[in-house]
Amino acid sequence: LGGSWRRPPPVELKIEVVLPEKERGKEELSASGKGSPRAYQGNGTARHFHAEERLPTPHPYPGPQDCVEAAVCHVKDLENGQMREVELGWGKVLLVKDNGEFHALGHKCPHYGAPLVKGVLSRGRVRCPWHGACFNISTGDLEDFPGLDSLHKFQPGGAERGLALQLQRRTKVMAKCISPSAGHSGSTNVLIVGAGAAGLVCAETLRQEGFSDRIVLCTLDRHLPYDRPKLSKSLDAQPEQLALRPKEFFRAYGIEVLTEAQVVTVDVRNKKVVFKDGFKLEYSKLLLAPGSSPKTLSCKGKEVENVFTIRTPEDANRVVRLARGRNVVVVGAGFLGMEVAAYLTEKAHSVSVVELEETPFRRFLGERVGRALMKMFENNRVKFYMQTEVLELRAQEGKLKEVVLKSSKVVRADVCVVGIGAVPATGFLRQSGIGLDSRGFIPVNKMMQTNVPGVFAAGDAITFPLAWRNNRKVNIPHWQMAHAQGRVAAQNMLAQEAEISTVPYLWTAMFGKSLRYAGYGEGFDDVIIQGDLEELKFVAFYTKGDEVIAVASMNYDPIVSKVAEVLASGRVIRKREVETGDMSWLTGKGS
Repeated sequence: LGGSWRRPPPVELKIEVVLPEKERGKEELSASGKGSPRAYQGNGTARHFHAEERLPTPHPYPGPQDCVEAAVCHVKDLENGQMREVELGWGKVLLVKDNGEFHALGHKCPHYGAPLVKGVLSRGRVRCPWHGACFNISTGDLEDFPGLDSLHKFQPGGAERGLALQLQRRTKVMAKCISPSAGHSGSTNVLIVGAGAAGLVCAETLRQEGFSDRIVLCTLDRHLPYDRPKLSKSLDAQPEQLALRPKEFFRAYGIEVLTEAQVVTVDVRNKKVVFKDGFKLEYSKLLLAPGSSPKTLSCKGKEVENVFTIRTPEDANRVVRLARGRNVVVVGAGFLGMEVAAYLTEKAHSVSVVELEETPFRRFLGERVGRALMKMFENNRVKFYMQTEVLELRAQEGKLKEVVLKSSKVVRADVCVVGIGAVPATGFLRQSGIGLDSRGFIPVNKMMQTNVPGVFAAGDAITFPLAWRNNRKVNIPHWQMAHAQGRVAAQNMLAQEAEISTVPYLWTAMFGKSLRYAGYGEGFDDVIIQGDLEELKFVAFYTKGDEVIAVASMNYDPIVSKVAEVLASGRVIRKREVETGDMSWLTGKGS
């Protein structure tokens, strides 16, 4: 034809941008620009919102809209199954090509801001590389947890010409959430006992699914729902920094909150709960998500001052304040204890850990991984007293001065943090007729239903059938799992017949290093290690018989998210597949 072939011009992105709140200036929920004089007060007062107090609900993202155009790449530059982050001046967008179709989404996980381009694309969704949250690439919807918000979704167009993509913002993070009508459209009350992850997600899911009647969320805490896992990782974080939603959110979406509200009785026959102060509240549907209570020491001297469990922001703040320049003893080398020890090493004069097992995390991560992590702590000045227990706490003028161990060693201590596990906070249910097992957990089915019709349960205080472990009844006190259970409970309150199917996923952070874990490894009989434990760059596969039942990694992202996707697809991973070191089995789409 003469002349040289010219490459078509790059992809053109046209995106309708809604400016963030902080760039627009503060917007109040009231049409007059003033907040409600009777809105939630963070003063520890137990009270609730009433329908007549609610103000007109704005669009979740009001304000001016702008358009931005940018050329980023040619459509043929993306292969099927490929993701790419593109810069648009005002920010970034995640481009995805899957099964010949283009998708454009927010590029960061809304949970903790992980770059999704480093995540796992599989089965029409992208999984976060840090904590395992999953987002539908067609809609941006959050499909698996942790986190509360979906991704911004941009609608592509023009790819059929082979020259350009035109993108316009279509959905917004909370676009599915609806607000109740004034006075409510019916008499249905949903009461949620417990305002952790399970309780909050249940309330939000009800609103997202169109439920417009009354929702009441009650909590023992003096604060609105907050990010509890951060308590042991960042002990000096203030309650407002930990908040999962601002108080305006609860007003806007008609979720009433009772703080410092202790339920003492559940009357299932008359469908009402009784609070410690005598207040009674009726319900049509009830979610029990009371969580757990930390175990305490039973040794001599347990009543001395400066011995703590960590349950609230106030607990954590007081520990870090008293620990500065002092001697700290942590009892328990599980996740909470080790996170606290790691955080305090740069603040305390000394940090010691007392543990009954031979190595930290032994039952959960195995001997070899536990020993590698123990060495990391020792390199950071943490001293361990293993295979022993606390015999006595000695005081001087009422305040802790020494911890006496059963091994006869005496450890100087000004502060003691106890992290030896927890028990379900279900004592108020003993005479209710709601089933409890021998350990005090609430057994539920796949739909989060208890033995009492209309009563659901979720979170740390339940046992439930784990689908991909042959419906074995388990208790998994993980933040991510509580999210998923809260959503399933809400869906079944609305008769949607949803079942719990998520793969457990957890994480911990110590000395700037993150350990990730997916699956359910209780009862593992072997651990297959790939990588270098000494360098803390490894992946550990936990097997039982011929099957991989869990995986843990450090500095090996996104291997845990990849394995979680494979397990979520229903595929069984065989021990022989991980023994060779050949990871080619992970390159598929989880099928």
